[in-house]
Amino acid sequence: MARRAAHPLAPLPGGVVTRHQGALLRRARAFLSGPAAEDAVQDTWAAALQGLSRFEGRSSLRTWLLRILANRARTRRARERREVPFSAFERDGDPGAAAAGPERSGAGRWTEPAGLEDPETLLLRAETRAALEAALARLSPRQRAVITLRDVEGLGAEEAREALRLSEANQRVLLHRARARVRAALEAHLRAA
Repeated sequence: MARRAAHPLAPLPGGVVTRHQGALLRRARAFLSGPAAEDAVQDTWAAALQGLSRFEGRSSLRTWLLRILANRARTRRARERREVPFSAFERDGDPGAAAAGPERSGAGRWTEPAGLEDPETLLLRAETRAALEAALARLSPRQRAVITLRDVEGLGAEEAREALRLSEANQRVLLHRARARVRAALEAHLRAA
């Protein structure tokens, strides 16, 4: 009688969690900071357990978990961008003092800088980011998918190939062409700036 192979999450209490927790947390920190990254990892484990019956083994368990994490982290990041915590209105840890911006001296001058970076740097960064996003938008859907998985989300070549169901050679060609086009667009933008 043939023995049935154990499901990849069967030894969940220790083996699978221990093996993948570090990678999930590192990936979550690429999307989110602080406790939000840890919450996204916890959400990922809960979703993996809930969707365990739908895991078909067409990709590696790690790739499947990282895909779940990416979706959870994006959702959490979008939600956090829409929310402003009450602590943002506190001054120096005093919940009763609403922060109205940097302090002013008796002469009406700022006692601390209003922002950490000058407006020109912020503007140049925003323009460069817009140029990068425009360059990515002009790529073919397959090139955009490969460069996003590899360079934005940090997946390895094998994980990206599995996620997109591409051959090794096709993934390499798509990534090379995407990087070349994005690089050329950024160089043109920076020369014009």
